[in-house]
Amino acid sequence: MEIIKAIILGIVEGITEWLPISSTGHMILVDEFMKMNVSAEFMEMFLVVIQLGAIMAVVVIYWRRLIPTDKKTWIMWLKIIVACIPAAVIGLLFDDVFNALFYNYQTVAIMLILVGIFFIIIENKQKHTAPKVSSLDDLTYRQALMIGLFQLVAAVFPGTSRSGATILGGLMIGVSRTVAAEFTFFLAIPVMFGASLLKLVKFGFHFTGNETVILINGLVVAFLVSMAAIKFLMGYIKKHDFKVFGWYRIVLGILVLGYFGVKTFL
Repeated sequence: MEIIKAIILGIVEGITEWLPISSTGHMILVDEFMKMNVSAEFMEMFLVVIQLGAIMAVVVIYWRRLIPTDKKTWIMWLKIIVACIPAAVIGLLFDDVFNALFYNYQTVAIMLILVGIFFIIIENKQKHTAPKVSSLDDLTYRQALMIGLFQLVAAVFPGTSRSGATILGGLMIGVSRTVAAEFTFFLAIPVMFGASLLKLVKFGFHFTGNETVILINGLVVAFLVSMAAIKFLMGYIKKHDFKVFGWYRIVLGILVLGYFGVKTFL
């Protein structure tokens, strides 16, 4: 049963990590109705480290563009590093503080709704406006840093969605949907590797046989589902905007707020 639960969580992670709908919000709901028979410490680590499977999907799909064999690729990685600085610094210093303050259903629900509203507003506002940046090569270091600041919001407030925040930030500063999504994918590589390593170090590398099997299954499923999710998103945004994800977030946020609010009251 625990392996089946790990597979389900891997599916949820693989889908929600890349679509701008908050993997944290979905994981909270899944955990509410399908609790795994593991320690709280392992579960906290698992929900972060499972993202490594999702990251490997990006590496596989974009392998040729990620290998720094020329100046253009080196410059792209420098922009990624610049964008990572805000979340890396604040995350290392205040990770436990933010978890204690904001890792609750109220914050998740509010951020799901707020970011969803912003997606709809920004897409409506820029409906007939041509993007200023339509290629990753045209993205400036300043723009990369600004996207990194949006990522910082996601690092502080669960439910924001890392991909949602960075894509939204890109759209707000005139980056095309395709470039915003691709930069978000690439930006996730060092961020998630760093977050996973931090959680592994805190947890320790001593796993029981059962924990090892659960973690491996979650990673493999997250990788396979992420491959499909990334390809779907890139195909979808070539013909559509992000408003459908905004509406989805609003509905999900209301459901989270309503369900846990009633549960707390009762």
